[in-house]
Amino acid sequence: MATFQSGGLTLAYDDIVPAGALMGTVVLVHGFATNRDENWRRLGWLAALERKGYRAVALDLRGHGESDKPHDPADYGRDQMAGDIVGLIDHLELGRIDLLGYSMGAHLSLAVALDAPGRVNNLVLGGVGGRLLTGEPLSETPMTMAEALTAEDPAAITDPILRGFRQFAENQGEDRSALAACSQGRGGAASAEDLWSLAVPTLVVAGSLDDLAGDPQALADAIPGAKAVTLPACDHFTAIPHALFKAAVFDFLEGWDDELP
Repeated sequence: MATFQSGGLTLAYDDIVPAGALMGTVVLVHGFATNRDENWRRLGWLAALERKGYRAVALDLRGHGESDKPHDPADYGRDQMAGDIVGLIDHLELGRIDLLGYSMGAHLSLAVALDAPGRVNNLVLGGVGGRLLTGEPLSETPMTMAEALTAEDPAAITDPILRGFRQFAENQGEDRSALAACSQGRGGAASAEDLWSLAVPTLVVAGSLDDLAGDPQALADAIPGAKAVTLPACDHFTAIPHALFKAAVFDFLEGWDDELP
């Protein structure tokens, strides 16, 4: 395990450099309540990137995986978490990179591309869609994500989305108190004006059954020149390992989708 320092915290990452010619560097940013190993290694992304000749760099966000896990929501601001990604790019002296984020990682990757467009060649936003434009809450119940994560009795969680994230966090062995703080501290979504100002080539990918994301085309339409791919019969969790997701990303990064109508 490699580590670097960011904002007084020690954050873990993997840096996979393929043998032979280098196609470029992809920095991968995982979703909420998971980690770099589950999101990218176990589900085949690191191996697929290595086979294609890409250098793959994946970090554990603060509060997740093998990185430090503060319990104060003030440690999880948008600028701080996006700054961790930029800090890793600087730590490894990567220059310009391709940036792939999923779900919460997509929100943070978008923040990096908006704040530091000179660092990003191409941007892939996975597990997000039209709901990013509206900022709708995950659940219609009064219970918050933080309350669901820290509830003493999981049976008290009636909302299926919150219950699913609680169970997922437990299955991954994550620190639920740190995740609760993270859910309270990340701030709001990007505005329509922010999206329209984005000057980085962008691909938006989400499953057709992903109610958490919404329609990926709706988000792509709000970003100049962006493209969208909908993965058939996939929800928020089954989309990540799907072969069509990987194929769409490689086609985008290598320019093959430029020939599509």
